[in-house]
Amino acid sequence: MKTIIIIGVIALILVFFIAQYNRLIRLNISVNEAWAQIEVQLKRRADLIPNLVETVKGYAKHEQSTFDAVVAARAKATSASTVADVAAADGMVTQALRGLLAVAEAYPDLKASANFLSLQEELSTTENRVAFSRQFYNDNVRSLNTAVKTVPTNFFAGFAKVTEREFYVVEDPQDRNAPKVTF
Repeated sequence: MKTIIIIGVIALILVFFIAQYNRLIRLNISVNEAWAQIEVQLKRRADLIPNLVETVKGYAKHEQSTFDAVVAARAKATSASTVADVAAADGMVTQALRGLLAVAEAYPDLKASANFLSLQEELSTTENRVAFSRQFYNDNVRSLNTAVKTVPTNFFAGFAKVTEREFYVVEDPQDRNAPKVTF
């Protein structure tokens, strides 16, 4: 009888260990998947940018500095590799695209162009997907980081070779300033 109880306790401990290890591995895989989704959406956006730039260029030939900023931001975004670098480059692309779309506002013929409207809609959809992907990634990072820091899974994190992950934070100074409203 005593042997059966000892075997049962060992089996429960083993099941608990396996469950905690597997939980950490699943959370880590979820973070990797979420990161891959961010990369997919950023690639999609990077692929749209040259078409948008060329469309606007046809109407606004003298706005070269705006085009150069967009192209430079896109190049930096496609070469970034760490979470912080990708997030910083993502913020630069967002600001450059704002400038490009502001230029487009000055050209009524461009704003009425079916090609431009289609590209603008595609870009808007992609921006929404990027935002969702960022949120999904950060939700998964939060879950993983919580598991890595809390008992009992923190005892298994080293064994599972799972560590805390970095949140995706886009530094965009315009997002931090409250808009001015005047009447």
